[in-house]
Amino acid sequence: MAPHDQPGERLDPATTVLLTVECQRGVVGPDSALPELAAVARASGALGNVARLVEGAHAAGVQVVHAIAERRPDGRGASRNTRLFRAAERLPVQQLTGTLAVRVAEPIPVGEDDLVVRRLHGLSPLAGTGVDALLRNLGCRTLIVTGVSASVAIPNAVFDAVNLGYTAVVPADAIAGVPADYTAAMVRHTLALVATMTTTDAVLRGWRRPGGPR
Repeated sequence: MAPHDQPGERLDPATTVLLTVECQRGVVGPDSALPELAAVARASGALGNVARLVEGAHAAGVQVVHAIAERRPDGRGASRNTRLFRAAERLPVQQLTGTLAVRVAEPIPVGEDDLVVRRLHGLSPLAGTGVDALLRNLGCRTLIVTGVSASVAIPNAVFDAVNLGYTAVVPADAIAGVPADYTAAMVRHTLALVATMTTTDAVLRGWRRPGGPR
């Protein structure tokens, strides 16, 4: 695992947004379309740490954005230009608009001020979803990226955030992917080069530091 940094002043609640990526029932819930990923997300503690971060963000006045991937029942507008997308069409659990599968998964709380952004296409929670405009309107300069999966959507979100000019912060214990050892390699050899790697506890301490939000 890569060395962890102390994010410090980067976590100013006024300029920080916490992003949860695909933390939805149909992905990490008990009836997941991807049971191996769901099992790793829970067994590793990543899903619980995402919930802790969301609770801490609510207490600190940090904006939370939940990025959900879904598709229409007729598939209109969905991407089909990769093996991943075509395989997803054949899974027994579909991430269909309006179903339980695309609700934020327990135990993550959803506050009344949270933004839930849904996309019908692509791999990225940021590119082509309107999230960049929302972040700029919120005054965001630091984006904390959490969720799944560490092999595709998480690095995609981090790269997009960096390319768009945000400082990306990744609590390594609040992301998950399969296999688990690949997640560790992704953190060490890729994410640590472009993002501030940290832990859930370090982020929460930053929000609770003396003189900071309570």
